[in-house]
Amino acid sequence: MSKEKSKTRAAKAAKAPAADGAGIDIGISKSDREAIASGLSRLLADEYTLYLKTHNFHWNVTGPMFNTLHLMFEGQYTEAALAVDLVAERIRALGFPAPGTYSQYAKLSSIEEDESVPPALDMVKKLVKGHEACARTARSVFPLAEKASDEPTADLLTQRLQLHEKTAWMLRSLLE
Repeated sequence: MSKEKSKTRAAKAAKAPAADGAGIDIGISKSDREAIASGLSRLLADEYTLYLKTHNFHWNVTGPMFNTLHLMFEGQYTEAALAVDLVAERIRALGFPAPGTYSQYAKLSSIEEDESVPPALDMVKKLVKGHEACARTARSVFPLAEKASDEPTADLLTQRLQLHEKTAWMLRSLLE
């Protein structure tokens, strides 16, 4: 190996964060990974709470828009079931445990649970709020990912933002 290549590698190694106790050395410091994982944990809690709310509404919707909403909610909760897995797996890839209990989600989520079954159009309104909350949470994590040059997390957040903003728009369109 040439001296020039050796110097370049040594310079890169000096700039890169060292592996932590878990042996993670992906070019993102442990403190940055921890901050990102914490933000993603809030997003996971919001995503899971919205998933549960949407599934509940799918089961319990009634009225003249039953078929339309029942099918729409099914598509939404099916997508959400896949999304929670992606978010949780990213938290794990960063080296931290993903929250996975209702009590953890209740503490972390910005979305309130519904204790009763609202009328169909109120369901739509509540889901609009839920999707907007998920978008706000995802957007709040984005600067942390950008600062750490964490492109996989930024990509995940971008995809979640696109989905939640589009779904909120589609749901709002039912209310006009």
